[in-house]
Amino acid sequence: MFQNRVHPLGDLITTAARGAWTGTRGVLHNEQQQIIRPYKLKAWLTCRLQFKGRKRTMMSPDKYTELFFMDEATAFAAGHRPCCECRREDFNTFKSLWLLGNPHYNFNSKTSVKKIDEVLHQERVHADKSKATFEEDITNIPNGTFVLIEDKAGLVMNNNFYEWSPFGYKDAVALPAKEKLIVITPRSVVNTFGAGYLPQTDAVKTV
Repeated sequence: MFQNRVHPLGDLITTAARGAWTGTRGVLHNEQQQIIRPYKLKAWLTCRLQFKGRKRTMMSPDKYTELFFMDEATAFAAGHRPCCECRREDFNTFKSLWLLGNPHYNFNSKTSVKKIDEVLHQERVHADKSKATFEEDITNIPNGTFVLIEDKAGLVMNNNFYEWSPFGYKDAVALPAKEKLIVITPRSVVNTFGAGYLPQTDAVKTV
């Protein structure tokens, strides 16, 4: 097994669990197929598992490291966004709703996605490469967002909390009676969800 499954906090873990999406952050491994860095690029992508019949050998030397995500909500929580090649329609929807949800940046439809990637990069990792989080009022956290409750990462969906595991979500529990929660998903992505983007998730399936 490879260390290439992505935790909602952005960590790369080793697990036999399969993923619904693949993606990349650039070349993260060495010739021994060991992860030596958390990212190489600021464009963190989420891609389709199959596209135009392309085949790849996992962790080939000097080729981008293939990462895998349990679902799209997990990918967004870690700081990834849809690929503009293999997921063009999803990317266009994401960009338009990102712009709608984040008007304070004064970006428009002609703004390069590199500008959005710059914003995402500032929101997902600190200078020391640790995961960035923020506090938000519980009433302002839309479906699809990941939060931390008692140091456990989980998905918010219909006022419930689904604790994450590599193999699926655990049974739903009601969100706690708190005013604020620690949010894992980058702030501008949360705003995108609030503008109408609902990420793919298997939250209805429990383990």
